[in-house]
Amino acid sequence: MAGFKDFVLRGNVVDLAVGVIIGAAFGGIVDSVTKDVITPIIGMVGGEPDFSAVKAGPIGIGSFVNAVIAFLIKALVVYYVIVKPFTALMARLTPAPAPSAPPPATRECPECFSTIAMKARRCPQCTSALA
Repeated sequence: MAGFKDFVLRGNVVDLAVGVIIGAAFGGIVDSVTKDVITPIIGMVGGEPDFSAVKAGPIGIGSFVNAVIAFLIKALVVYYVIVKPFTALMARLTPAPAPSAPPPATRECPECFSTIAMKARRCPQCTSALA
């Protein structure tokens, strides 16, 4: 039982459970917005909001069109109501990485302590060979 308790109480399992529950509840809201608000607006603009009567022989193309429109509306709502604000919030809360310092362009000669270029193989002051 201890292993099961550790598994259930891990942070990502609890987060996933909360996400599924909230997602299911939010799904009802998105369905209502799609069915009760957006679909009637489409009906006002383009005529009939329900395409389920459109058929090509025995194939119900209209139901497929309804499903695609509902999916696109749900995806837009989820993106603009959840994903975009959450991404902006996380960007605001996450500290920006510190800019890295550029690599040094010069170094010090170990023999005469004069400043030389990083790529130099000999010191221009004392002519000692550099490693």
